[in-house]
Amino acid sequence: MKTKVFKANERGTADHGWLKANFSFSFSNYYDPNKINFGALRVLNDDIISGGMGFGTHPHDNMEIITIPLKGSLKHKDSMSNKWIAIETGEVQVMSAGSGLMHSEMNNLPHEAINLFQIWIIPNKQNVTPRYDQKKFDANERKNKLQLLVSSIDDEVNDVLKIHQDAKISRIDLSENADFDYQLKTENHGVYIMVIGGEVLIENENLKKRDAIGFYKTNSVKFKAIKNSELLFVEVPMNF
Repeated sequence: MKTKVFKANERGTADHGWLKANFSFSFSNYYDPNKINFGALRVLNDDIISGGMGFGTHPHDNMEIITIPLKGSLKHKDSMSNKWIAIETGEVQVMSAGSGLMHSEMNNLPHEAINLFQIWIIPNKQNVTPRYDQKKFDANERKNKLQLLVSSIDDEVNDVLKIHQDAKISRIDLSENADFDYQLKTENHGVYIMVIGGEVLIENENLKKRDAIGFYKTNSVKFKAIKNSELLFVEVPMNF
């Protein structure tokens, strides 16, 4: 088993007034040669965006982009003719940039900040036709059990969002003292685990809010909730 710990207070940061960002990996003006990616996981940004503010129209290509609002409401428009679609807390959005598109994301509320995760995963297919999807997930379905949010477009799994990569994104809400054993798809995959909130003991490593840890060259990861905790899992191929 190989392990890498990513402490919350060691993330890159940016403060633009309207945007306060934390970067798990090198992004924009933040560069750390030891934090370029975790396998196919290229970006995990923890953003707080002020009311009525957001990212103006800009391009993307050949990247799988997943947005998870944690608090507040986002709105999205793009060159695929989607016009200001709302993405609420509890929903997840995916966008395959593929051969190229333009999009904009804004806080949907004028006076309330939004907190969201934006995740970029390197695709296993280049220049695909751009696509967009979003889905609401019931938080009750992840109480002390794994809730799959995103999987490969090639997987025969229903009721989840799809991306062009042999990857999985999941969440779990653990009760205090609950144990869990996460099973990886193959030993060629790794899993990046972000503590959204709470406190957990993962393979003898104590992790608190926004701490993260990556595991690879293993089949499973065992952990225990010290407090009521919410966790995000991003499982990806490691050959990058």
